[in-house]
Amino acid sequence: MNFEEQSAIDVLERLYASYNVSTQKDLAECMKLHPANVSNWVQRNSVPSSAIITCVLDTGADLNWLLTGELKNLSSSAINDRLKGKVGKSLYDMVLSAGGKPILRRMLDAYGFEMQKELGDRFNLSSGTISSWIRRNFFPGDIIVTCALETGVSLRWLVTGQGDMKGEVAFSLPANENVTDIPKYQLLSGELKSVGSWACDKALIPASVSSPAFVDGTKNSWVIDRDAKIISNGRWFVDLDGAIDVCDIARLPGNKIKVSSSSAQFDCDVSDVKPVGLVFLTLEKHI
Repeated sequence: MNFEEQSAIDVLERLYASYNVSTQKDLAECMKLHPANVSNWVQRNSVPSSAIITCVLDTGADLNWLLTGELKNLSSSAINDRLKGKVGKSLYDMVLSAGGKPILRRMLDAYGFEMQKELGDRFNLSSGTISSWIRRNFFPGDIIVTCALETGVSLRWLVTGQGDMKGEVAFSLPANENVTDIPKYQLLSGELKSVGSWACDKALIPASVSSPAFVDGTKNSWVIDRDAKIISNGRWFVDLDGAIDVCDIARLPGNKIKVSSSSAQFDCDVSDVKPVGLVFLTLEKHI
């Protein structure tokens, strides 16, 4: 049985991340295979089911994540814990050796990104900087900790590939009755991609807002009400021909609206756009 609907390169990267290796040779050694076997998977664009099952049994990696890249919780009873017996210097050495491509793959999955550029945009890093992590097998500790705090994934999973991705060891903010968590999205190429949650002061959210969400963009961020469905004057996230953007909208006679965005301005029927959320707070970035 082969999983031909999945890109072999994508599946291989998740195998690398699970075994904490960065080359086909190292992966083959971990799986007790000849390196040519792994190379053949890439050429045929197909990873055999036996390799997937071996990885699950060896590392405790989630089967669904290996096949699709979608994060799922693992059963702690299924984990082959590589941290046993590692303390102090031995654990420190293990952490420092966990850099490069495997940890980059896990960070991309934690954020729901597909490309290194998306991670670079997130932290204002150049593509060259991120590529150097792979070349040098570098462990970007500050970025990793930020990723764990921001996405809620387990730091242990992020560093080692072991344990629950979003289990009991995941970071969480201290309980505070004045703080609430709301869904967090990133505006990328006309889509809103879920990237965890955002903690904010409850005072920022009006009582009339029933479904708040935080949207992060390149130059601005917004807090929106996703339940607002009747377009009125104001700033909105709208879906126009399948692409989502933030626009300033003014109602016109005849059930028409004037739509203004950073790239265009036009008039149309109100039915031509689909409301995604009403903006009630805009945060401007200066760095």
